[in-house]
Amino acid sequence: MQVYNALQLKKGAKVEQNRMGSITQPLQFLSKVDKDEEWAAWNLDWLEWNGLKQIRRNARRLMKNYKLAKGIIDRSDYIIEENNEYKDIVELLTREEATALELKFYPIIPNVINVLVAEFAKRSTKLTYKTVDEYSYNEMMEQKRKMLEETLLSQAQVKISAALLEQGLDPKSEEAQQQLNPEQLKTLPEIESFFKKDYRSLVEQWASHQHKVDVERFRIEELEERAFRDMLITDREFWHFHMMEDDYEVELWNPVVTFYHKSPDVRYISQGNWVGKIDMLTVSDVIDKYGYIMTEEQLKACEAIYPIRSGGYIVGGYQNDGTYYDGTKSHEWNVNMPSLAYRQYTTARANSIMDGGDIINQILSQGEDYFDQGTAYLLRVTQAYWKSQRKVGHLTKITENGEVTNEIVTEDYKVIDKPMYDTRLFKNKTRDNLLFGEHIDWIWINEVWGGIKIGPNIPSFWGMNNPGGFSPIYIGIQKNKIGPLKFQFKGDQSLYGCKLPVEGSVFSDRNTKSTALIDLMKPYQIGYNIVNNQIADILVDELGTVILLDQNALPKHSLGEDWGKGNYAKAYVAMKNFQMLPLDTSITNTENALNFNHFQKLDLEQTNRLMSRIQLANYFKQQAYEVIGVNPQRMGQQLSQTTATGVEQAISASYAQTEVFFIQHCDYLMPRVHQMRTDLAQYYNSTKPSTRLTYITAADEKVNFEINGTDLLMRDLNIFCSTTANHRAILEQLKQMSIQNNTTGASIYDLGKIVQADSIAEVNTVLKASDQKQQQMKQQEMQNQQQMQEQQLQKQQEIEQMKIDSQAAEKEKDRQRDILVAEIRAAGYGSMADVNKNEMSDYADQMKEIRSSEQYQQQTDLQREKEVNRMSIESQKSQIEREKIQAQRDIADKQLQIAQENKNKYDNKNNKNK
Repeated sequence: MQVYNALQLKKGAKVEQNRMGSITQPLQFLSKVDKDEEWAAWNLDWLEWNGLKQIRRNARRLMKNYKLAKGIIDRSDYIIEENNEYKDIVELLTREEATALELKFYPIIPNVINVLVAEFAKRSTKLTYKTVDEYSYNEMMEQKRKMLEETLLSQAQVKISAALLEQGLDPKSEEAQQQLNPEQLKTLPEIESFFKKDYRSLVEQWASHQHKVDVERFRIEELEERAFRDMLITDREFWHFHMMEDDYEVELWNPVVTFYHKSPDVRYISQGNWVGKIDMLTVSDVIDKYGYIMTEEQLKACEAIYPIRSGGYIVGGYQNDGTYYDGTKSHEWNVNMPSLAYRQYTTARANSIMDGGDIINQILSQGEDYFDQGTAYLLRVTQAYWKSQRKVGHLTKITENGEVTNEIVTEDYKVIDKPMYDTRLFKNKTRDNLLFGEHIDWIWINEVWGGIKIGPNIPSFWGMNNPGGFSPIYIGIQKNKIGPLKFQFKGDQSLYGCKLPVEGSVFSDRNTKSTALIDLMKPYQIGYNIVNNQIADILVDELGTVILLDQNALPKHSLGEDWGKGNYAKAYVAMKNFQMLPLDTSITNTENALNFNHFQKLDLEQTNRLMSRIQLANYFKQQAYEVIGVNPQRMGQQLSQTTATGVEQAISASYAQTEVFFIQHCDYLMPRVHQMRTDLAQYYNSTKPSTRLTYITAADEKVNFEINGTDLLMRDLNIFCSTTANHRAILEQLKQMSIQNNTTGASIYDLGKIVQADSIAEVNTVLKASDQKQQQMKQQEMQNQQQMQEQQLQKQQEIEQMKIDSQAAEKEKDRQRDILVAEIRAAGYGSMADVNKNEMSDYADQMKEIRSSEQYQQQTDLQREKEVNRMSIESQKSQIEREKIQAQRDIADKQLQIAQENKNKYDNKNNKNK
């Protein structure tokens, strides 16, 4: 800071910059040493001043939109004044009804907003992280080469194992079975498909896990739903990435108090020139958010927000003789600013004098947080980012050996080797005619700076001396001093570019004024409110049917009572209680002859007027729907004479017209938000030796992931987004269909997994597994039936063979029997002789020999075997019959089960139709 006295200024001394007399942004093309603390604070003052102007310009329209979205009446919309955009329609509709300004809200816009936000919650956005740098590509090719080598080597081993099998290797050994199993190997087409679809490098896996951690950590789903609502209401949303010393945070900024500046053709805020937000925070919130980078002196200064209000100041009867002197404060504070009268005045007021009545106070005072205290204990906090210019150089260096190197250097670089040029043809000294040494071509590139200004809710500036209150404090984003951000987001088109750490968009500002969805419906909502309030007034003021009669005909004495002066009320009570009105037309009652003898009934109902207002209200409602492409069917309203197909077609047509709101948020903006979040996470994690991520999945499963921080260096990640409309509705339909129509044979465990599924892919996986299981069961059943048929054929063949063998055996036995009978008969001829003198007849000897002969034994064995074969055949026939009966019983049970399930399905449908 330059300080001059009056004599120096009179002699002509001048400062470099007159910031008090300038309304322009400070120069940015300055060297590093010239961007001092005062220059940085000047930038924040200038950005705050411009931000207040922009916020004031947009606040009226945006705050009206928020009130309409919440169903709150803004009476300024219904007053005929110059700055009311809808004064013509208000004047037309309120011309007949002066009471139209006593309004209640009849919602159209809130219902539409709630329906669209609910539909947004049912959508599913899938983000895929893909590395596109050369290191990741080389890593993928190396993994692919290894897998191909392993596959080819395994195929060679299979061929060798087959050759060994031919040479006598035991085929039942575990080693041979593993080598010969074809399921253990991936074919070459499968490898190609794997690397095209399923392959994920370690860095890509980290990005997916980091995404899930950040979604859980920052409650991004909740923030995204709020951002989508902001987009429908204000046509803009802003995502802020707050950088701290060793961590980062994702925030959603309030669109009403956010300001920005960008080129007309730039779509996204991060590509703009500057951006910021002005908010009101309590001292405790300031310490929570920024206390870790504030000095002790700055923290101590925060107590100045409380100084001038005290219960003792409003006690009267004391003289200003030192009674009110505060010994804890300085003498300057007690005798100068703030004065005693000032302190007494602010104590008696409801709010502090800090309430400057500016636009920030007007905006935030709409919320309940401002009640009671107002801004008495709040500080204005401005957080802003801007692009400044940084000086860098292209260094060309030629050594004595003629070796040429090119580098990029900062402005701090000092030339070591003095350059020598060939100036025989061209006098200009450039890198083209450099012979030896170091030559630098200096250029300017963009660099993002950021800072925070904490001050009172009044105009304040750098160097301001506010002894009666709070002087502004200037701090950096991740350190106490304002400076460039420690991480510069790379540009979309060039590595030398940079982006602001706030991503967002004003979606419909191309060649026109930004128009939100609510802005399109606003005139119809205002008209709808006016007409419905008129309907309520008509119902209140309607007289209905009345009787026209001569008041002299009302009796003074009737029904045993003296009606007297209150005869009107007595007549009304009599009509109400007895459904009749007694009259007395006698001269004694009327005192004069009556000339009016015709009693009339008048109908003063306002049915026609009421119906015209109802038709006009329906017109406004229908026009509000049509202007944004929403129809009553989509809003859940029942229409007569509409078929189910017509309702479905109408809803589909409505989705087509509102899909742009979902696309511009889900498909266009949010991938950029996650791209910047991933880049920031990559930077912070790359500075750590090791990164460990832990989170809980939707299935209550704990996931742990670890990666070396150095593996994230020099990696370039891109995000690919795909959204599915009405995802949750389709998911619920799949679940219901899977449970109600369970003909796939899914087990209770599979059905439980379907109920727990959070995505269509999970349901498809379970259904596919169940279908495969059913196909396997069908194949097994067919194999069993085929095996049974083969067994039956085999048994029949065995039985036929046994019959043939039995017949042959019978014939053989018959032959053997004939031979035996002949032998017995031949032995009988010598039955009385005893040739061998053994005291037994030769017949007995011959029979004994026959019985002991082999032929006789064979004949006996044959008889025994025949009996055994007969019994075996009978047993096999019985077993076949039992298996056949069991198979028929299983088939009948399965058919009964299918019939019961089909019956239950149709019963459920009939119940639903009823």
